[in-house]
Amino acid sequence: MAGLGLGGIQVTNAVKVLISDKMDPRAAAIFRDRGIEVDEKTGLSPEELSAIIGDYDGLAVRSSTRVSAAVMDAALPRLKVIGRAGIGVDTIDVPAASARGIVVMNTPFGNSITTAEHAIAMLFALAREIPQADQSTQAGKWEKNRFMGVELAGKTLGLIGCGNIGSIVADRAHGLKMKVAAFDPFLSPERAVELGVDKVELDELLARADFITLHTPLTDQTRGILSREALARTKKGVRIVNCARGGLIDEEALKDGLETGHVAGAALDVFAKEPATENPLFGTPGLICTPHLGASTNEAQVNVAIQVAEQMADYLLLGGITNAVNVPSLSAEEAPRLKPYMALAEKLGRLVGQVVGSEVRSIDVEVEGAAAELNIKPITGAVLAGVMRCWSDTVNMVNAPYLAKERGITVREIRNDGEGDYHTLVAVTVGTAGGKRRVEGTLFGNKAPRLVKIFGIPVEADLSGQMAYIVNDDAPGFIGALGTAMGRHDVNIATFNLGRREEGGEAVALVAVDDPINAQLAGELRDLSGVREVVPLSF
Repeated sequence: MAGLGLGGIQVTNAVKVLISDKMDPRAAAIFRDRGIEVDEKTGLSPEELSAIIGDYDGLAVRSSTRVSAAVMDAALPRLKVIGRAGIGVDTIDVPAASARGIVVMNTPFGNSITTAEHAIAMLFALAREIPQADQSTQAGKWEKNRFMGVELAGKTLGLIGCGNIGSIVADRAHGLKMKVAAFDPFLSPERAVELGVDKVELDELLARADFITLHTPLTDQTRGILSREALARTKKGVRIVNCARGGLIDEEALKDGLETGHVAGAALDVFAKEPATENPLFGTPGLICTPHLGASTNEAQVNVAIQVAEQMADYLLLGGITNAVNVPSLSAEEAPRLKPYMALAEKLGRLVGQVVGSEVRSIDVEVEGAAAELNIKPITGAVLAGVMRCWSDTVNMVNAPYLAKERGITVREIRNDGEGDYHTLVAVTVGTAGGKRRVEGTLFGNKAPRLVKIFGIPVEADLSGQMAYIVNDDAPGFIGALGTAMGRHDVNIATFNLGRREEGGEAVALVAVDDPINAQLAGELRDLSGVREVVPLSF
């Protein structure tokens, strides 16, 4: 792992971050206080961003910067993390980031209250037609009879999405004495009871709700969730609030619903195309609009800026991963304890990957003893990165799961709480067409990675630098012949680690050398009497 940091993250001497959207100055201050160089360049075109992004380890954005696959290609190999100060990451090509080994983080809690409060404000504005009444009154009219509102108390609020923001809206709605129904495939029955909401399917929500609010990210599954067909299934006179993402609603269908009166009102903070300087909905009776203000409070702007800077700094400096959308979390507190385990896992994966080659069909990662008490996800990511490093020199713990899935490799995690022969153990088993092959390792002194068994044969070895894996018949004279062959090529042996299955049977040698073993030497070693296999290794 020479030149690699935690989990295969490339380490450079000067860490640099680019802030490409307007952000509270406290973000830049946090980066600088932690020794990270930061540039603030906002309003860049995609071409301008692509021209400079290769100089940075991190990119901090809000909703204006669009980070495409092309931008990421220009950022490689240096860019490691993209931090979104806010919740939505639809302006970032997350699959492309995963494939390129770039962590994508957001700040899902920094503006949750602010956005939820904006949705509640929109509910009130819809119920009492406050913007229209204000405009009329300031125009010198006094149209008391025109603005006949409805009460929120006793009405049913339908939540599409009941995560961080949706659950806050539910709590506020209960305070207004509303009934709350929620459609969210990820909402457990126990959590629904805790929140005091009815967990329902979408069709039931559409039929029951007097008010509908949307609180879900924009994904392939949620895009157009309020389609023309869905709007037709809503209760006549329904009022709709969207402070999430514009693409969730069919805007043309919503316009038709407002014009026919089937939809009594709609309050939109977001639009399919932004900035929405023009939109077919504008001017439609019953419509209230705000310019994506859901997170626009002083408190929220400060919170998300601070959070994204702290998260990115933790990752770039310590390896901590918080609120990532494409890789398991790894807190800054966990990272130091996990670091030696991840180094061990990467070495084991690297060993078995080089020996087995590209015929891997499955990978089992097993932890035992003290290792079983840890977060296994980063350990698995490090194993996958090690296994697949022989196929790609840009693989890391972020894109390794993506590459494994792409190649159809099944991955399984096994946790054994009891101790075996060692206080702590990590084992990697790969399945191939020829069967399964397993390697095991432990930590000496809780910090030094050490191989303890390879393919069923006990062998203690430090996996580092240049090595040779040799399988031979256990017979006199082999070690002398091996040393002589190495000497003829001026290759110095640093350490020699031996093991055998049984006396006179299959034996294994892991030989550390000062110089790489070239193809000619490898061929001569294979020609030695009793040698079955020779694989040059690099760690």
